[in-house]
Amino acid sequence: MSPKDKPLSWLHGQVKTPPFSKAARIETGFLLRRLQQGEKLAMPQSRPMPSIASGCHELRINDQGLTWRLMYRIDTDVILILAVFAKKTEKTPDDIIRTCRNRLRDYEDASRKEKAPGSKRLEDRKR
Repeated sequence: MSPKDKPLSWLHGQVKTPPFSKAARIETGFLLRRLQQGEKLAMPQSRPMPSIASGCHELRINDQGLTWRLMYRIDTDVILILAVFAKKTEKTPDDIIRTCRNRLRDYEDASRKEKAPGSKRLEDRKR
């Protein structure tokens, strides 16, 4: 990984075999790596999800009769992974959208608290 690459921060979910096939896991890793290197993905691999928040997208992985979705947001310093799920309907379920919004809110609240004057940074608390 290059120092210029953005790290992945998994707020929820994972990509492993099973339930992903080995080919789908490899494809997911390849697409995430492209995102880390700053490439902007478009259809059919990725599409914007403004219904969650600005800058949010869904990574689309087809896998042996299943369609996996990985919800993510690209920030200036990190790629946040919000959810990983098997999509079974045309429309993204409302509970997935709501859950991703809540995870983002919690992440942003924690980030604000960490950056607040007088609060110890996470790195300082680990020492």
